[in-house]
Amino acid sequence: MLKKLFGFNPEQTTVRTEIVAGITTFLTMSYILAVNPTMFGALEGMPGGAVFTSTALAAIIGCLAMAFIGKLPFGLAPGMGLNAFFVYSVCLGMGYPWQFALTAVLIEGVIFIILTLTNVREAFVNAIPMHLRNAIGAGIGLFIAFIGLHSGGLIVADPATLVALADITSGQALLALIGIVITGILYAKRVPAAILLGIIITTLIGIPMG
Repeated sequence: MLKKLFGFNPEQTTVRTEIVAGITTFLTMSYILAVNPTMFGALEGMPGGAVFTSTALAAIIGCLAMAFIGKLPFGLAPGMGLNAFFVYSVCLGMGYPWQFALTAVLIEGVIFIILTLTNVREAFVNAIPMHLRNAIGAGIGLFIAFIGLHSGGLIVADPATLVALADITSGQALLALIGIVITGILYAKRVPAAILLGIIITTLIGIPMG
């Protein structure tokens, strides 16, 4: 049944591994439920509740489609890079109202579906050099890491250098640093479910810290 529904291959993985991986993926992706409404909150008149709900629905529909249609264990959710471009470049930078920008996103989505159904999108992707494709993934990873370090209070704005190290001797920043160190050690030791364990341990340490 699992093989038919999800393309599960018992020769390559186990049910336990996939469940742990799924929980880890959810916990590492769920930050967007907080970041997205906060980011779009910079736009006057955009309802935060609607942003939260649409973020969750987009992730749910995307993940289910990837599981049942694509049969791949990939988590899909709204991209933070594009969301930041939407808010800070298109709306706040260029001055377009968010209603206008959302219309552009809808049109772009329809065009993207057409390109996908006609296999033109695949031709575009294949035309991109492999080293550039790898760089895109690395760039997105660095951007998400930057968001995490900022949200964790480890880095702050600085008028001279743009970015500076925050006070990491107490509070949220200290907890974030502890979490990174613990997760890094577990990952280096090749402990199974290192990221998930790092999240759980950091959460437990954070409770008495307030």
